[in-house]
Amino acid sequence: MLETLSEAEQPNDLSGGQAIEQIGKSAIAIADSDDEPIVDEAIEDVEMSLFDHLEELRSRIFYALIAVFAGVIVCFAFVNKIVALLEIPAQGVKFLQLAPGEYFFVSIKVAGYSGLLVASPAILYQIVRFILPGLTRKEKRAIAPIVFGSSILFVLGIVFAYELLIPAALNFFISYGGDVVEQFWSIDRYFEFVLLLLFSTGLAFQIPVIQALLAMTGIVNSARMLAGWRYVVLGAVILGAVLTPSTDPMTQSLLAGAVGLLYFGGIFLVKAMGK
Repeated sequence: MLETLSEAEQPNDLSGGQAIEQIGKSAIAIADSDDEPIVDEAIEDVEMSLFDHLEELRSRIFYALIAVFAGVIVCFAFVNKIVALLEIPAQGVKFLQLAPGEYFFVSIKVAGYSGLLVASPAILYQIVRFILPGLTRKEKRAIAPIVFGSSILFVLGIVFAYELLIPAALNFFISYGGDVVEQFWSIDRYFEFVLLLLFSTGLAFQIPVIQALLAMTGIVNSARMLAGWRYVVLGAVILGAVLTPSTDPMTQSLLAGAVGLLYFGGIFLVKAMGK
């Protein structure tokens, strides 16, 4: 009878061992297949408190300010060369220092704008590092081309202003009444004009980037952008008049034309994105 019972229980033991072994294999397979998504999801779902966000923001601003300060110091060391470069479009004009220390404050202003431009990659890096944890994977893949395109367009805007807008505006002012008055300009007013035009044009060249961001968020699409072209043309003329510190029609027309071309270029970009 004992022998009969042992023989009867033996299949049950074997089947139990096989079941346990099968369960172990299944658990290992499930763990192997799900480990990475679980870890990734856990990493993606890490939430920061308000204090942590503020601390992170403070550190990013601190690093950005250090980069700007270092850029200003370096540019101030070479400020005379930068000033000479920015004076090239005003050939034939003599600059005057109309108040004590005027050129010193102009040097600080030029170094400040130049240092901000030099430090802009570091500033963009800190901004991206701050907003990156809150983005989805799809948005993270899109942030790199957006940042790169924005930087390229800003530099192109500065080059466009230096090569076309500033010479056109200065030639207009020099030729107008050139046989009546001598061209002696305040160095402070000149650099206020040049620096404002450079940076406002660089900002105006961000229009395609703004269009791409609006299309990605689903606010507008290429068809709606194209449908409002009449308002865009009017807005480009107004924007050209507002952004240019001069009142000459040549500079305003060039900037308005560039804004219009950038807008229609942005429409093609959005269309290429499938939006």
